[in-house]
Amino acid sequence: MVFSSIIFLCAFLPITFLVYSIIPKRFRNIWLLGVSLFFYAWGEPRYVWIMVFSTIFDYVNGRLIDRFLGKKGNAAKAILFVSIIGNLSILGFFKYADFFIDTVNHIGGYDIRLFELALPIGISFYTFQTMSYTIDVYLKNVKAQKNFIDFAIYVCLFPQLIAGPIVRYKDIAEQIKQRIFSFEQISEGLFRFLIGLGKKVFIANQVGAIWQEVSHYSGNDKSMAVAWLGAIAYTLQIYFDFSGYSDMAIGLGKIFGFTFPENFLHPYESKSITEFWRKWHVTLSSWFREYVYIPLGGNHVNKVHWIFNLSIVWFLTGFWHGAGWNFILWGIYYLCFLLLEKLVLQKWMQKWKAIFLHIYTMLVVLVGWVLFACEDMSMFLQYGKQMLGIDVSIGNSLSMYQWLHNVPLLLIGCIGATTLPQKAVKKWIPAKWQPIAGYAYATILLFVSIAFLVSGSYNPFLYFRF
Repeated sequence: MVFSSIIFLCAFLPITFLVYSIIPKRFRNIWLLGVSLFFYAWGEPRYVWIMVFSTIFDYVNGRLIDRFLGKKGNAAKAILFVSIIGNLSILGFFKYADFFIDTVNHIGGYDIRLFELALPIGISFYTFQTMSYTIDVYLKNVKAQKNFIDFAIYVCLFPQLIAGPIVRYKDIAEQIKQRIFSFEQISEGLFRFLIGLGKKVFIANQVGAIWQEVSHYSGNDKSMAVAWLGAIAYTLQIYFDFSGYSDMAIGLGKIFGFTFPENFLHPYESKSITEFWRKWHVTLSSWFREYVYIPLGGNHVNKVHWIFNLSIVWFLTGFWHGAGWNFILWGIYYLCFLLLEKLVLQKWMQKWKAIFLHIYTMLVVLVGWVLFACEDMSMFLQYGKQMLGIDVSIGNSLSMYQWLHNVPLLLIGCIGATTLPQKAVKKWIPAKWQPIAGYAYATILLFVSIAFLVSGSYNPFLYFRF
């Protein structure tokens, strides 16, 4: 089940909210846990047990770490080690086992049989959440949760279960026990959810269809112009798809009284790669900073050690996204540009005009997304040649048609990825009319989104497979 589906919008969410609003407060967490498990089992009935095991596993580990903290010996550290190894082993087996076997087969000429296991949806997200909990208990950043239902809510809560944002336990520990459930909170959350739904249905799905079509062109259909069209379409798709999901997750959290951290801060307005990664998938970047980069020494070390620390973080960032060499190379690709900016370009970039900084950043990001999207290097190299105009025409009648047909959608996407719409609303709509305009806009979004979903078929969430 996905947020942008008729079954979720017209059945699951209304029923969940209605029951939640009328039952006594003491039963609300139990109800949310039950519907969250149902939500996950709807799409992953075989793998719901993995999430349940992870929940029980780290609930017990957290209690044991809390019990042995401050006592003689290394029992608490040993339990933390068991928690980290256990979580990474589960994640590694389901997500990376076939990748390692396939790599060994290619290097050694072996024919080891692959497991061919389906990747449990959301495993990368809830694994990082449970690990961060046991680490924070060990570091005394949080107290161990003694109520199993309350801890299970943290892990399994359906709004952020599948694709984040990655929520640290300390961010919502108090909200699990006591949270605001008011009309203002609900209306704010519903508006945020519908904004995310609009991003997904109106833009991500539509530009995603362009990328799907263009990336499979062959023969005379290929051209430099159409390759750039596809790259721009995918760049917009992955932003509106993932930021749309995050908006929906944050909105749903508010509806039920939770405040989740922001995950996207208009990254396509960035003027450097460093700034881009402060604004893109913020909760993942924060996780690696807190639990990998800083423990390794961060930037409070000599230059060689600092480069090593940064290299570890970006190798893991790429590898976290998927079991493929393109993801590893994608992480290394960004590492190179971050080092280039920090070690070479920093002084020069201060003299560049903002427009050139923005163009540079978006070119790097766009090429990076092509690498991210191409599952094998031969595809990336072939597509890269097309973007450079090697062995293909600059343009043809098909590319001209595609550009003319899709320019309005691309312009809407480019403008929608910035703060311009919010600035326009504040400037052109009087403050007293803004709430009414917002409600009207949200209502239109809901009905038109349902109409699109009823008539459409292309509706994936890209980050579900990570």
